[in-house]
Amino acid sequence: MAIDRVLSSDSGGLQEESFNYALRPKQLDEVVGQENIKNKLSIAIKAANKRGEPLEHMLFYGPPGLGKTTLANVIANEMGAAIKTSSGPSLSKQGDVMGLLSNINTGDILFIDEIHRLSAPVEEFIYPAMEDFKVDFTVDSGMHAKTINFPLKRFTLIGATTRAGLLSAPLRGRFGMLYHVEFYSNDELMQILERSARLLELECADSSLELIASRSRGTPRVANRLLKRVRDYAQVKGQGKLTIDIVESSLRMEQIDELGLDELDRMFLRALIDVYDGGPAGIDAIAATLGEERDTLEDVVEPYLLQTGFLRRTKRGREATRQAFEHLGLEYKSGPEKKENDTLFEE
Repeated sequence: MAIDRVLSSDSGGLQEESFNYALRPKQLDEVVGQENIKNKLSIAIKAANKRGEPLEHMLFYGPPGLGKTTLANVIANEMGAAIKTSSGPSLSKQGDVMGLLSNINTGDILFIDEIHRLSAPVEEFIYPAMEDFKVDFTVDSGMHAKTINFPLKRFTLIGATTRAGLLSAPLRGRFGMLYHVEFYSNDELMQILERSARLLELECADSSLELIASRSRGTPRVANRLLKRVRDYAQVKGQGKLTIDIVESSLRMEQIDELGLDELDRMFLRALIDVYDGGPAGIDAIAATLGEERDTLEDVVEPYLLQTGFLRRTKRGREATRQAFEHLGLEYKSGPEKKENDTLFEE
């Protein structure tokens, strides 16, 4: 069920990325939100351009769908540099990295998404490339093996990760600039949707985009995905114009409620409440009840439920809060064994 979730902030594949690429800002002043990051990047870019030097290596970390790849492409445009893109899982051996590094010119940007998933040999191979702009590449094997010291041109490595805690300390320490990409406010999502609607030449009634923004979980990727679904619904069921009624009908068909929860979110809460009396319950037990993988619930479902205050993690397991009961229209259950001062923790 989680694979095709409309509200998932994970990438929806090549087709969706192509759609989003057309909507991405190209310059820093076109980027909405992330003001702190934008201000720091603006100074760093201007200073590097004045000195005629590449930027320092930088790392963007935060939940998926918040624009880390977009920021990397914006930086390349601002620096007038070429950008080569790859991902941690696709760089499985040293030769894969060598193929990228040997084709990089001075000032170019190498962007590695999901950089926390680099294998240990590849990560260690990158260290001298980041520090000294040279690598020791081994050719052949056995008694015929020899190591070639390969000099590189000065480049900027931009890494992106959704799990900064999984980065090794040596790799994290080699980035000169680290930026945490945060969730967007409804006003910022409104600006993003207005820009996307303008590029898509969509006619929108007052408050229709605001309704989409309020259910987008603070994530631009989700907002643009919902806009695309609503646009399709409006063209088939309406006159092509986004109105309040059209947006509400479209989101209702997608089973997205007024707080941005979908059916999997509600199933998680109902299982916790109905089967485990609101908790505490272990995540493995909940996963078995729903027939879902533990990783799916931890990475896809729980973050937003924690953010909205519908779920809490305690020493004894997951618990549904009073807000979750009220949202589902259920009577709040409070057992004597539950303590309100449970210490929050990350399993």
